Amino acid sequence: MRDLTELTDVEEPAWPLLSEAISNSRVSMDVLPVDPAQARGSLLQLQATARSSLGSFVLNCGGVLLDSGWLRIYGSPDDDAPPGTPSFAEINDLPERFDPAWRPEGGLVIAHDVLGGVFVVNGPDPAQLNRPGGPGEVLYFAPDSLRWDALGVGHADWLSWLLDEGGIEQFYDTLRWPGWRAETGPMSGSHGITFDPVLWTAANRRDLPAARRRAVHMSDLMDLHRGTGLELDKIDPGFLGNFDY
Repeated sequence: MRDLTELTDVEEPAWPLLSEAISNSRVSMDVLPVDPAQARGSLLQLQATARSSLGSFVLNCGGVLLDSGWLRIYGSPDDDAPPGTPSFAEINDLPERFDPAWRPEGGLVIAHDVLGGVFVVNGPDPAQLNRPGGPGEVLYFAPDSLRWDALGVGHADWLSWLLDEGGIEQFYDTLRWPGWRAETGPMSGSHGITFDPVLWTAANRRDLPAARRRAVHMSDLMDLHRGTGLELDKIDPGFLGNFDY
């Protein structure tokens, strides 16, 4: 196990390049202030160095609410973060004190969107968990199919793609409706949106704007997605994030 100094005092840390990319992005966002103590504790538990994109983001950033809060990228927020904003530590249920025996269940959750879509960095053996992609690859649990999709990139390239204005617009092109920004912007980071008809039905795909929408707690949305996925495909999607913090 490496101590904190070994994780933070590295050559070529990733944060300067990440910070520049965030500053130069034309996507609307709120960058949250960081809690240094929480950030160091999370990095120590992860045993990731500041040279890695994920480790550097968790160490230096409180998180990012991207595109009017449509996407919540988790970091280490301080007490000035908007109410209901989860931290990376909370969403991944990291131990409150360093535990060398702790291992993440099914990779690490790095972001949720308001639809209940989940972005995860794969763990060392995704095939054992019936997940696609290779170790360290970013996956997306799609709320309109209730299945995992491998995105073919690691954390650094995933973040760069999101910060490109065209990337996030293209990815969610069929999942947005007129006026979505006014609905999602004021929402708490602990809530998402459900649809009636639900997103994974043909009726919804025919006319998404006509679907009835309401805000629910993300824990209820994750339970709905997991339970329906099990019922339809008999496959447990696994850990989708902890909202019982």
